[in-house]
Amino acid sequence: MRRLLFLTHPEVVIDPAVPVPRWHLRDSGIAKLRRFAAHPVTAGLTAAWASTECKAIESAAILAGARGIGVRVREDLGENDRSATGFLPPPEFERMADAFFGRPTESVRGWERAADAQARIVAAVRAVAAEENGVGDILVAAHGAVGALLRGHLLGAPISRALDQPSPGCWFVVELPAWRLATPEWRVLE
Repeated sequence: MRRLLFLTHPEVVIDPAVPVPRWHLRDSGIAKLRRFAAHPVTAGLTAAWASTECKAIESAAILAGARGIGVRVREDLGENDRSATGFLPPPEFERMADAFFGRPTESVRGWERAADAQARIVAAVRAVAAEENGVGDILVAAHGAVGALLRGHLLGAPISRALDQPSPGCWFVVELPAWRLATPEWRVLE
C-alpha cells in the first residue's frame, strides 16, 4: 500500500515587513523537522512535493534530504490566498480564519473562498499522486488551512475550522489508492 504524508510547516519567523509566502522556518521548527525525519512514517518516502512558499519548501527539503530525494513544487499546493489583506496581527487573523471556514462559499475581505481552496488542494494532491504513480510514499509539505480542507474532503465532512490543525507543524497519512485517512486526527510534530 502506498501512502501520502501530508505535512504542514512548523513555526515560522513572522515578519510583517516580508510577504507571507517568503517567511522562513524558525530554528525550533527546523529542529522539529530534523527529529521527525527519523520517524518511521517517513521511511518509505520516494517523492517530495511542496507549495511554492519558502516555509513549505524548507519543510519538504529537510525530510527529502534525509531520504536522498529532491523536492518538486506546485503553486496549487499553496495556502488559501490571503493576499487581499496581507499580514494581519494574530487576533485579527484568527477572526478572519474563523470567517474563512465559517462562510466557505463567500470571499471574506477578498480572501479565496474556502470552497475554492478545497477544490484546488484536492485536485493538486490527486495530480501529485497520479504523477508519482510509483511504488513509494509521497510527501506533500503545505499549510494548515488547506490541510484542514483536504482532511474534510477525505472525511466527507463539511468545511469547518474544527478540522484545522491544533498547532503549526502537524501531519496525517492518506492510504493510496483508496484515498482513506490512515490517521484520522492530526498528529503534532514532536
